[in-house]
Amino acid sequence: MSVKFDDFLKEQLQDPEIKKEYDDLQPERAIIQALIDARLQTGMTQKELSEKTGIAQGDISKLERGNSNPSIRTLQRLAAGMGMSIQLKFIPNGNA
Repeated sequence: MSVKFDDFLKEQLQDPEIKKEYDDLQPERAIIQALIDARLQTGMTQKELSEKTGIAQGDISKLERGNSNPSIRTLQRLAAGMGMSIQLKFIPNGNA
């Protein structure tokens, strides 16, 4: 019997410790997804983005897999290579 990832995740998130860790990683997941979405929107491959930015394709791959934390400067270079800019917002989280 195969278990779908979404079902597995839902089950795992019932554990409060796992849920907290998962929630704590949400900002990183959002940045990664925004990077992937932007690259796909431009129709660029990682290799093409690498050539435009001078950032190694392997490093872009690591960023997109969540195996590396990019600096704001790196995000700016990636955005510029896609003809975009980044926007950072601080929003209330209801815990204040």
